Amino acid sequence: MNRFYSMKWVRVLLATLVTGSLGLVAASSASASNTSLPYQSAHAGGTLKLMASTAGGTLDPQVNYTLQYWQLYQATYDGLVSFHKVAGAASFEVVPDLATALPKVTNGGKTYTFTLRKGIKFSNGKTVTVNDVLASFQRIFKVSNPNAGTWYSSIVGGAACVTTPATCKLTGGVVVNAATNKVTINLVAPDAEFLDQLAVPFGSILPASAPVKDAGTTPIPGTGAYEFSKYDPNHQLTMVRNPHFKVWSAAAQPQGYPNEIDMVFGSTVESEVTAVENGQGDWVFDPLPSDRLQQLSTKYANQLHVNSLTAIWYLPMNTNLAPFNNFMAREAVNYAINKTAAIALFGGSQLAQPACTILPPGFPGHVDFCYYQKGTGTTYGGPDIAKAKALVKKSGTFGQSVGIVVTNDSVNEAVGQYVQSVLNSIGYKATIKPLSANIQFNYIQNTKNKVQISLSQWYQDYPAASDFLKVLLSCQGFHPGSDNSINIAGYCNKAIDAKMNKAEALGLTNPTAANALWGQIDKQLMGTAAPWVPLFTPKQIDFVGKRVGNYQFSRQFYMYVDQLWVK
Repeated sequence: MNRFYSMKWVRVLLATLVTGSLGLVAASSASASNTSLPYQSAHAGGTLKLMASTAGGTLDPQVNYTLQYWQLYQATYDGLVSFHKVAGAASFEVVPDLATALPKVTNGGKTYTFTLRKGIKFSNGKTVTVNDVLASFQRIFKVSNPNAGTWYSSIVGGAACVTTPATCKLTGGVVVNAATNKVTINLVAPDAEFLDQLAVPFGSILPASAPVKDAGTTPIPGTGAYEFSKYDPNHQLTMVRNPHFKVWSAAAQPQGYPNEIDMVFGSTVESEVTAVENGQGDWVFDPLPSDRLQQLSTKYANQLHVNSLTAIWYLPMNTNLAPFNNFMAREAVNYAINKTAAIALFGGSQLAQPACTILPPGFPGHVDFCYYQKGTGTTYGGPDIAKAKALVKKSGTFGQSVGIVVTNDSVNEAVGQYVQSVLNSIGYKATIKPLSANIQFNYIQNTKNKVQISLSQWYQDYPAASDFLKVLLSCQGFHPGSDNSINIAGYCNKAIDAKMNKAEALGLTNPTAANALWGQIDKQLMGTAAPWVPLFTPKQIDFVGKRVGNYQFSRQFYMYVDQLWVK
């Protein structure tokens, strides 16, 4: 999920006018600003109806790693800090949330001291205490959080918690004092990205009584303006106002507008679009069908909002399973895939651009290069099928069977069918396996399922190169036999990991040099390993109902659902 962003990011204008044959409109002026409108009580009330083809899996904020639910968590859960709840560039800024202020950082950058706000209550009516904070950090490890071993193991005691999560104490790592309401977090080494990592949903402060296993479909009480009241992954997820919520910081957790927010599952994306057109729905979560974009951009232009993203669609290949445990086979697929064709299936050149690199354009560490194409240069020049066929034969993998696992929405399945045709054309026997979105992401991570190649997407957690390269392609991100093995390619190179660690450390003192090193790592991964086929970097299109107002877009978490007006 997904997924998301550091203050090092080179920021671009959020709302860019998208021109061309589709004539798509830019995001509204409200979303382009760096401030939100003052709360307007006249617009409070009503039920907001969000539409998605499938549910997003577990509702547990310390386990779920999908954009679908991270977007909803902004109104339901809080951490000690959060990203600023405004539109525009300022949405990347970290602000105090359940803490009274940003932490005092001492001990050479290894000690963070927070003061917990008093009087804040969970949606079950119980007051938030420092003991809840300690239990929440321990729980990150006990529930096998996807990034426990990469991000949070930097906390003193974290490494031991990764090894034996059931007995996790974080002794000396998270120290709380009920008398002073202080929370002290000690790291084993300085970490330039630690505050960003606390500000995403994994850092949510939950009741100490929360189960120490994935809560699944059972809502966990939170502190946000809304609470999850019921969840049936086959039908609907419902959010209602948290009766115990009072605004302590509008920058961190503003008051919401709808009385109820429903995410309804089970319709096709075509039906979702039609429902919003007819006023029977308020927002389409799924990628819009390309054959509807012309109609939407002309007849419903004022209801479309287009925003550029630092994200990537890609094909991870299993580097530990035939045929893609062979480097030449992975090279062959990189040469064979026509990224422009994939973009056409996504909706066209106005909605995405070809990707040759792991780090997207405009992201820390990004450098322009393009190794796998017809011709030379840094700009993508199309596929080289002849070279791909030659590499397949040379690799000795010609004629092998390959399964492609995709989600079963219309766009992902269409791209998957295209990949199937390409693999067949270069000498493989390819089949496609479409899965529901609420299981596909976990399925392709688990080595027990023997997935050879899949279609996946990565939407940044926060703006730092490590959030792509280290999270997705380091040894620390690979956990055989687990549904939470985010290094889907299973690629592990300890020498490259050492370079990643060096780049992270360098980021504390010399971000420019660190980003240069991250760029070298990107080139090395694609040039000597090619564990992925980068396809394209997308734009986000939000199609909202005619009655919807106050659209605001966060670069960090995208559209704020709770800030939409429906009356």
